[in-house]
Amino acid sequence: MTNVELELKGKPLYLETGLFAKQADGSVIARYGDTVILATAVAKKEAREDVDFFPLTVDYQEKAYAAGKIPGGFFKREGRPSEKEVLTSRLIDRPIRPIFPDGFYSETQGIISVLSFGNENISDILGIIGMSAALSISDIPFDGPVGAVRMGILKDSFVVNPDLQEIGECDFSLVVAGTEDAVLMVEGGGLEIPESVLLEALDIAHKEIKNVVNIQKQLVSLVGKPKRPVVPPQLNEELMKSVSSISLEKIKQAIVISDKLLRQDSLNKILKDVVTELNTGEKDISKDISFLFNKLEKDLVRNMVLDKGVRADGRKPDEVRKISADVGFLPRAHGSSLFVRGETQALAVVTLGTSEDEQRIDALEGESKKAFMLHYNFPPFSVGEVKFLRSAGRREIGHGMLAERALKAILPPKDDFPYTIRIVSDILESNGSSSMATVCGGTLALMDAGVPIKAPVAGIAMGLIKEGERTVVLTDILGLEDHLGDMDFKVTGTDEGITAFQMDVKISGVSREIMANALEQAKKGRLHILGRMKDILSGPRDHLAAHAPRIFTMKIKPDKIREVIGTGGKVIRGIVEQTGVKIDIDDTGNINIASIDEESAKKAISIIEGIIAEAELGKIYTGKVKRIVDFGAFVEILPGTEGLLHISQISDKRVAKVEDVLKEGEEGVPVKVIEIDKMGRIRLSRKEAMKEQEA
Repeated sequence: MTNVELELKGKPLYLETGLFAKQADGSVIARYGDTVILATAVAKKEAREDVDFFPLTVDYQEKAYAAGKIPGGFFKREGRPSEKEVLTSRLIDRPIRPIFPDGFYSETQGIISVLSFGNENISDILGIIGMSAALSISDIPFDGPVGAVRMGILKDSFVVNPDLQEIGECDFSLVVAGTEDAVLMVEGGGLEIPESVLLEALDIAHKEIKNVVNIQKQLVSLVGKPKRPVVPPQLNEELMKSVSSISLEKIKQAIVISDKLLRQDSLNKILKDVVTELNTGEKDISKDISFLFNKLEKDLVRNMVLDKGVRADGRKPDEVRKISADVGFLPRAHGSSLFVRGETQALAVVTLGTSEDEQRIDALEGESKKAFMLHYNFPPFSVGEVKFLRSAGRREIGHGMLAERALKAILPPKDDFPYTIRIVSDILESNGSSSMATVCGGTLALMDAGVPIKAPVAGIAMGLIKEGERTVVLTDILGLEDHLGDMDFKVTGTDEGITAFQMDVKISGVSREIMANALEQAKKGRLHILGRMKDILSGPRDHLAAHAPRIFTMKIKPDKIREVIGTGGKVIRGIVEQTGVKIDIDDTGNINIASIDEESAKKAISIIEGIIAEAELGKIYTGKVKRIVDFGAFVEILPGTEGLLHISQISDKRVAKVEDVLKEGEEGVPVKVIEIDKMGRIRLSRKEAMKEQEA
């Protein structure tokens, strides 16, 4: 076994190989504290001939045994990937995908298995590092290594790789991955931060990344295998001349058609005509023609931006598409909006629920509850396609989480607004930046629902066209620009700062200067969009929707919880049956009462107040005789609270037998509290109460 190590925060980070999974092309154990992951990489020997893209799959899986747990469910074994596993798979995939060499089309699979899970909060970071190391030492062509680090921002300080406790205290956190020379991927979110703080965090992160890259290089020098040869795709110059002569001018006219579907239809027709004219020999060269045609289209779109500063839809590089929106148009929804930017439409709908509607999550970190959820759906009709409707895929889960992270920062505290909030974003039409339209639409829907958010949030997707030293940053990118460009940098925030971001590239990284320019340009675009959103709805409505539940809160002493719940839940069930409300009580005595109408909630509150009420010295109560004894009677003055009415306190006149005056079960008996001793025992007087009532 061969290993290398690097000290991080006083602990060694180990990379080991040679013992586990030796039949994989590359396998590495990454170990930090109590967290251990196994990363394996395997690529088929032969390239796929039917594709012109790199078929890479990355799967991150958490084993229950890693945290000393047995999976739930009937079968007691790991099932379909959890949301966290899907998001982490994407996180690991994104920084390694861009640095495989052009022309490598062999199916490649990376699997990252969490074997031991500690409180270091680093399994995803180890996953990136381990996957990069496994690829680097294998014979699979790979232009790494790639390093990664998590940064926490706490007020004015930065925390490198914060653990589970530290991350909970941080205002903002981000994951950064890159090579020795450049950044490949960033994502993060939290409370608003200015662009300058984010750039400072990226600078610190990149220094740490260089150290991680260096230990991988050490491992490669010890056990690295020679890389397989890769033959870059050869350009058929003769065929390119033919394709260009037939289609170049037509493509120039087609790519400036502003309507997405018309532009695509026009390009498809031109391609079809070129194939018909050139694919006449015995050998089918339609794929070669299509490849060259797409290259022509890509070069024309990119050069138009670089040379003229003009984009496919006629906009300038820093120009935002036309924006429109509508709110409150779904009568039964608690909040709704339709946000439209160019040819992208997001229907965002807010539903308010109670604590019963919170999502319960059982993860390696432990069990938790989630009171805010955002679900993003991308149906095939949004891009004019026919596909089977399936459950949410990796892309939908990823986009939903990005938008959720963007909006979470501006939600009111649970104590002030005790609702479970779910936002659903259905993309009805898409031509780029649909996740950012989800953020804008989600903000408007929250305000329409009357959720007292701190400030509106807008999102914008930035692109990049880079050829050598020539670079142009694009604001609010189209689907075409996302496909043919070099970067997708999504930034969300308020007037005050950034709440979330996510950057992916298709090149070997971007410089700090490019990122700084993109952030500055994104801020300008974001503020423009926020202005348009405020024109539509300036702030949260001052009332909830008619069909939204009303939640009332009250606080009781923890030792009274048992009385409100009752034996086996008898008391609380009785209140629910009597009033029709929903009641939730936590261990600290906070009670949330949810009801569609205010009257039912107030009735439930009155009943609970009666249950928890405590006897007051000198106060007169109307009680019920619970039982009679020789020396008096026990009278219930409050639910569950009884006092002793001694025979001498029943009347001014002498009473020989209690039964001569009172009957067991008799109600409406006036009594006054005349003593409460240190044990909490209550003495009552009927005669004193009657005197005061007569007076």
